[in-house]
Amino acid sequence: MTRRLASRVVVSVGLTLDRDVIAVEGEVGGLAEPVRARRLTDQEGRKLQQIVRRGRHESVRVRRALIIMASASGTTVPAIARLVAAHEDTVRDVIHAFNEQGLAALDPQWAGGRPRLISSDDEEFIVTAATTRPVKLGRPFTHWSIRKLADYLADNPVRVVKVGRERLRQILRAHGISFQRTRTWKESKDPDKDVKLDRIEEVTSRFPDRCFAFDQFGPLSIRPCHGTCWARRTRPDRLPATYHRTHGIRYFHGCYSLGDDQLWGVIRRRKGGDHTLAALKSIRAARPDGAPIYVILDNLSANKTPAIRAWAARHKVRLCFTPTSASWANPRPSSGRCAPS
Repeated sequence: MTRRLASRVVVSVGLTLDRDVIAVEGEVGGLAEPVRARRLTDQEGRKLQQIVRRGRHESVRVRRALIIMASASGTTVPAIARLVAAHEDTVRDVIHAFNEQGLAALDPQWAGGRPRLISSDDEEFIVTAATTRPVKLGRPFTHWSIRKLADYLADNPVRVVKVGRERLRQILRAHGISFQRTRTWKESKDPDKDVKLDRIEEVTSRFPDRCFAFDQFGPLSIRPCHGTCWARRTRPDRLPATYHRTHGIRYFHGCYSLGDDQLWGVIRRRKGGDHTLAALKSIRAARPDGAPIYVILDNLSANKTPAIRAWAARHKVRLCFTPTSASWANPRPSSGRCAPS
């Protein structure tokens, strides 16, 4: 790696450094700041959080979403590489792709093949037809199916596009069009949203060794987990269904150190200001030198009681709250992926 950099960069003669060299952290001193994803929008934060929580950990989309969320929250490239078990150069490539393309970087285009038979204008017409109510186009039904849409495209007075069902599905997917129901969403209306996000970015960039994150993950339902064993064919061991769960739920109160890349916590029966204060005391004990520390936590009423604020002021604990309905800005490890099962 050092030999390759030496062949491509000649600092003494003032040559322009390319992006690959700029992206390398710590190998050429003083060239650029560490690679970091840009600030997420509300929509991007919700989408990435949804992918991480619902997807399979081994999928490309989930791994890339993990990288982007961790980088946007201030986690360093080496720590992200250990989290997703990838090379640091791969992490940097994903971050650069997201900064340039947005969420399109979650689906890299690794493909070749013969020349296209359907032009870009044809694809735009397909997307327009798919997102238009069939009644407005003279069709007597309420929504499109793949078969009905393909039939309309092959026989319409505006533009004839002959496309198979599978290719039609691929085109719609490539343009972010999917069959879905109407849904609700939450968007942060916090008047201090930008101020809080600027504060979080500042402490994670300037004081990574003294920056911590706290979050409550739950509710966690207590239920038996199915294991594996050797058994006769069609005669597996069975567990009774847990229709009546009499043990209630639990919450995992987790503390995360950005500088040390360490997670610790405890399982509680409920959320509350007393449990939050106990977690903050354990964070303060991790840096017993008396210098200020910074704790990022959600804008929850249990996290900002008068007792917590008074204790934090006495012990030099700076509380950095995330904006309302923007918990994705909290740099806790991968949205609960590290929480106990």
